[in-house]
Amino acid sequence: MNTTFTTTSGPVRGFPTSGDVVAVLGIPYAAPPFGANRFREPLPAAVWTEVRDCTSFGPVAPQSAELPGAPAWAPGDEDVLTVNIWTPTPDGPGDRPVLVWIHGGAYTFGSSAQPDFDGTALARAGLVVVTLNYRLGFEGFGHVPAGADHAYPDNRGLLDQVAALRWVRENIAAFGGDPDSVTVAGQSSGAASIACLMVMDGARGLFRRAVAHSPASPCYTLDIAAATTREVARAAGCAATPEGLASVSPAALVAASDRVVDQYRRDPFSGSRHYDPSLYAPVLDGDVLPTDPLTGIAGGAARELDLLVCHTTEEYWLFDAVGSSAKVTTEAQLDLFAADFGLPDGLVVGYREALPHAPVLDVYLAVFGDLLFTEYADRLAEAHAGAGGRAYRSRFDRRRTGADGAGTVRAWHCADVPFAFGNHADDSAAFLVGGSPTPADHELARRMVRAWADFAATGEPGWSPVDAPAARTRTWTTDARPAGDEGRAAVRALWAGAEFPLLRA
Repeated sequence: MNTTFTTTSGPVRGFPTSGDVVAVLGIPYAAPPFGANRFREPLPAAVWTEVRDCTSFGPVAPQSAELPGAPAWAPGDEDVLTVNIWTPTPDGPGDRPVLVWIHGGAYTFGSSAQPDFDGTALARAGLVVVTLNYRLGFEGFGHVPAGADHAYPDNRGLLDQVAALRWVRENIAAFGGDPDSVTVAGQSSGAASIACLMVMDGARGLFRRAVAHSPASPCYTLDIAAATTREVARAAGCAATPEGLASVSPAALVAASDRVVDQYRRDPFSGSRHYDPSLYAPVLDGDVLPTDPLTGIAGGAARELDLLVCHTTEEYWLFDAVGSSAKVTTEAQLDLFAADFGLPDGLVVGYREALPHAPVLDVYLAVFGDLLFTEYADRLAEAHAGAGGRAYRSRFDRRRTGADGAGTVRAWHCADVPFAFGNHADDSAAFLVGGSPTPADHELARRMVRAWADFAATGEPGWSPVDAPAARTRTWTTDARPAGDEGRAAVRALWAGAEFPLLRA
């Protein structure tokens, strides 16, 4: 079996994972974005002549998170802009559909090295799978003011993603992939990144289909991004200037960002960031990102693309379970939350009526999950269909009693990803899945993997698009019951007066 491939930068060697799948990990697609390259657009990777051993993941981008099964970032790890590839039967016919995965993590943490994102099962389904790292946190999404002789681009993390897609276009044929049949897929901030790519001129022509699982809604204006830079610079003890920001290390800006986040968490009267203190998001700079994705897609900016959207039915319960969300347990706190986000009159009342016996915390989690993910996902699919694009909608509604019998594992944020990748039996997914998967879980994963593979190959996942007569949303459950939208219409009606996109201060 061939494990050596030629790229535009040089030859690389991977390894067989199992069966007829070969993995090639940690291939640089751009130069390290540090030193003289820091805060700048991605530059081409260096060229090599000897065969490069690509049997382990590259370093992750600067962050403070240490995720199970994935490497932690350490100062000095600079070759962070890399791709990983899983290709089926590389000695066989080429021109296979390609799926490029963009990980989530609030634009602040995560990497392509997480076990959830192993591409072996999807490669067995006939895809060439690519995952990638990109700049996160301040390095990737922090606003750097223009200097005396140089303007620093916003959305450097998005520019990294575009650079990776260009690398795929130039190189994927060597791995058996079809450069004209590329699907980008992602979850949470990775899905929101894809929505941005759909309206970016720089990404045009680099992919033809998109899969967005639980896309996160917020974008930032330049004013919001600049204000965040001042906060982080103050916490880092430097001036909010190009020279001041460059004078402190990436590690120092990660630590400063964490301190700012902690301040928001501790202050219940600090506005919307108290509940979910994500400091970074795509910036509406009018250049890299010319418009917010929802507006651009509604205007037909991506009508030539096929779009598959998915959300889970209990998105925000995950954040409560892991302790990353503020606790809202009283009616007064709930009213303040609604005011901080400017929610329409009657919306929270409507949720209370729909959940008459639920504690305040559950009402809050239901509203917040719909605000950040669910309603935005639905509007994204509808906007695309309304502009003449082909859009499909699905939701993940699988839950079970926990492995110890002590509680319910919900259909929460991230729970759908291991099933779509076919990695639901990996130990790293036990928390999301609720222990060892059942035979019904295996069948659910088989159906989700098949839907992704079919969509990447043909643009049709196996059900009717949003604008088809009597169109319904595909519901992913373990009992394979027919799809249904019952009950969702009443909840969506509560959001009729809410404006999107959500621009948070």
